[in-house]
Amino acid sequence: IAFTGYVLIWGQMSYWAAVVITSLMTSVPYLGKYMVWWIWGSFSVCGNTLKFFYSIHFILPWLLFVLVTVHLFFLHFTGSSSS
Repeated sequence: IAFTGYVLIWGQMSYWAAVVITSLMTSVPYLGKYMVWWIWGSFSVCGNTLKFFYSIHFILPWLLFVLVTVHLFFLHFTGSSSS
């Protein structure tokens, strides 16, 4: 979440951070370049990339909140003892 917020500043440092960190995905065999293209939304980092990171920055905390709530709900009803 911190990285996506850092990219939202969209200055030179955050631009190049987005380029470097997302380019690391190209090391994934076969799918890496397609994953990077999907995140960038183009053939280079552009405004579409900023929209993608904004969406992730907004959706991810809500998703984590829901998952933690469901986890606590199941712990409450099933118990957390190991026996």
